[in-house]
Amino acid sequence: MAATSGSASSNPPPAPKILLAKPALVTAGKFNRGGAGDDDAAASLRSRVPPLAGVHSKYWGCCLVGMLPPFAVESEEIRATARHCTAGIEPRITAERIILLDTQPVFSPSVLAEMIRPDGSSTIQILSGESLSAELAHELMGIQLGVLLASICHVVLVVTKGVHDIDMWRLMSTVDLLKHGIPDPSSVSLSHPQSSDKESKDKNQEGGEEYIAAPVFVHTKLRDRDLTPNNCVQLKKALGQYFSSSSFVESNCRKTAQEHSVFSESLTSQGADRDSALLKLFLIPFKERDDSPRAQYESYESMLWKLRDQVLSMTSPSFSRTVSERDWLKNSAKIWELVKNSPIIAEYGKTLQGSGMFRR
Repeated sequence: MAATSGSASSNPPPAPKILLAKPALVTAGKFNRGGAGDDDAAASLRSRVPPLAGVHSKYWGCCLVGMLPPFAVESEEIRATARHCTAGIEPRITAERIILLDTQPVFSPSVLAEMIRPDGSSTIQILSGESLSAELAHELMGIQLGVLLASICHVVLVVTKGVHDIDMWRLMSTVDLLKHGIPDPSSVSLSHPQSSDKESKDKNQEGGEEYIAAPVFVHTKLRDRDLTPNNCVQLKKALGQYFSSSSFVESNCRKTAQEHSVFSESLTSQGADRDSALLKLFLIPFKERDDSPRAQYESYESMLWKLRDQVLSMTSPSFSRTVSERDWLKNSAKIWELVKNSPIIAEYGKTLQGSGMFRR
């Protein structure tokens, strides 16, 4: 599952010994855009928004004996050469037994450069039997990663830079639209492939709506002027309006109703106020130098601690059944195969190909 190319084996590798067989699991994935312009001397170069769980590994407690080191940190050399740190998906596990998944950046020129041939076609086969331009393959790869995280994680951190860039909002809206027929890692159909399609559909209907992870929207590298109380309220309202009819809001409504038997007054109110109350939004300021003036509002360190505490403590969606860490890994590899072969995503790709937006 660590690779996004079409050459991934359908047989998942053995589960690492660090993963437990007991039925207790919480997973958090990070999904971010790349190719954001820096504000320093390297303004003309392209860089990736730093991985929250990597740069700030001390906040997550990832350094355990016998485990992989924290996620790679974006160095000056990486910035200067306009490269990215993570390829495909990289997993880590915290002291709290939370599995963290870091993905390669989407909308990233460095990722696109690695998969483009001289004739403009893609080196990675995204749709079976279809030759696609690298730009279209790059677009669909980002969607596939998003659908995978929404299927196998409890929480997905959706990270972007600044307050005006809503490309990640659009991408998550597309993920919500195309994530159909993809089970969660506890699904019986993954453990027992001999189950018929009809049985799988019946089980899905019995369990209600399809599973989808809870997104936490994180806007980074903000200035003091972006963090005024009024601006924060307006951005949260805009987020609520944008996702008002999405599964992210609807699933949160159902979850809140189940927890409290009835809706609280704040959740029964109509419109963006209700929707914004159901979506998590974090605004992270620039990491200032030590000699810089003190932040007028929340500091960089303070907001990162709040984000960490929120992810560790939030009530996230539950899989249809309990699943062990090892079974989660095995089934996640099978879900990745389902995502790559999804007829809905394939049809969407053909629609984009015929739209004229991407070269053939």
